[in-house]
Amino acid sequence: MSVKLAQVSTAAKLAGQTVGARALKQVLETIDADSCPHRFNFHMHTVCSDGRLHPERLMEQAIAIGLQGLAITDHHTVEGYSIAKQWLEAWQNQHPQHPVPRLWSGVEINGNLLGTEVHILGYAFDPQHPSLQPYLQKHAATGDAYQAASVISAIHQAGGLAVLAHPARYRCSATELIPEAVRWGIDGVEAYYAYSNPNPWKPSPKQTQQVSQLGQIYGLLQTCGTDTHGTSLLQRM
Repeated sequence: MSVKLAQVSTAAKLAGQTVGARALKQVLETIDADSCPHRFNFHMHTVCSDGRLHPERLMEQAIAIGLQGLAITDHHTVEGYSIAKQWLEAWQNQHPQHPVPRLWSGVEINGNLLGTEVHILGYAFDPQHPSLQPYLQKHAATGDAYQAASVISAIHQAGGLAVLAHPARYRCSATELIPEAVRWGIDGVEAYYAYSNPNPWKPSPKQTQQVSQLGQIYGLLQTCGTDTHGTSLLQRM
């Protein structure tokens, strides 16, 4: 492929990602405490990182639950997303009349923010974009790449949205972390999260109120997710 054709191909991919990110942003603007886990779920893991669900089984559950949209956010890999995407396309071809959820690309990346290791969720990005490759090696990056600012920038370069995961779960408080993340261009916060792993799943009231209010103050998108590591998308473990 010539340099010119490669440039056109890259531009076309990023244009497609921009459309996907725009659609996701519109969804996130509607998210509330009742959105997860039966309508939307933007935080889940497969056997491709530290979860117990195979991507195919995860998608079967997503369809059975009736999810409208989701993202698989394995740690430092998009392997689970790629497998799930192929499975979903094949399933849709076999069931053309059946509604299917919108699957966005996703990943969870470790990074340093105010001397604290935080997790940053990336959504609706181009998985092949060069900026993200240091973060898709199944382990955390090092050096400058490990800084939250670098992680956020890489996600943006790949056409995606960056979200601070479970902001009330770190050694450093959400009131300190969120403004600092905003300084580096974060797009959103995971406002609806079940910190104590209740059954049935529901967002933790105290933390949700704090994070949601901070999100509103800084004009951030607000996401929800079960952070599933077990065998049910309706629970964290």
